[in-house]
Amino acid sequence: MPTTPDPKPAMPPAQPRAIAREVFKAALLSLVAGYVDVVGFIALFGLFTAHVTGNFVMLGVELAHSTGGVLAKLLALPVFALSVAGTKIAVDAMQARGRPPLPPLLVTQSVLLAAFMLAGIMGSPIASPDMASAIATGMLGVAAMAIQNAQSRIVLTDHVPTTIMTGNSTQVIIDLVELRSASPDKVAAARNRLRKMVPAIAAFAAGAVSGAYAYVQLSFWCLAVPIFILLALAYSYRAGPAASLAGRQA
Repeated sequence: MPTTPDPKPAMPPAQPRAIAREVFKAALLSLVAGYVDVVGFIALFGLFTAHVTGNFVMLGVELAHSTGGVLAKLLALPVFALSVAGTKIAVDAMQARGRPPLPPLLVTQSVLLAAFMLAGIMGSPIASPDMASAIATGMLGVAAMAIQNAQSRIVLTDHVPTTIMTGNSTQVIIDLVELRSASPDKVAAARNRLRKMVPAIAAFAAGAVSGAYAYVQLSFWCLAVPIFILLALAYSYRAGPAASLAGRQA
């Protein structure tokens, strides 16, 4: 009788410690996003660097009240789009050569944040959002955070979104309600998502609060904190890209 081949062994489940490490790293990236976004918002007259679509709201406000800063908010979207496209091209090239893309992406983001910091320091005091120094400084921040937005979509696909918390907050509320379900599978899935999303939301909020306080105390020098975090993350991923936990944590 013909024998049927043995099925391929199932991929072993991710270890709890590995999952916890990735949740922690996602939280650190969320902290960076909240921190940098609030620094840009305070220092550059309402410019969002991470939550770039928020600039459309601010653009409407400024057009209605003629407060200035329209050019920077108009430029933010094309700069963001070009940075995301460049990130995708770079990732494809590195993966084609068998190189892990994540460490170079994190280093590049930290370099752009360092340029953002230095441009802000050199351009200070920034008295108007329409100053050339203000616009140049803001676009460096937008480019840096565009890399983080892109890498969460094309490299760190096992992570929750780390730059925009609206979707995460919506899912958390849905999952809290889902805990009432009579289905054990639905409850387990909701708990797994909550374990990932709640730390990211909390870290983003902590980053926003600490970024605001740090900017008041240190001006643009405060960006040294997220730069250090990104370099530490790049070092932690130096052996290769993050092991894919997609599907194991869902």
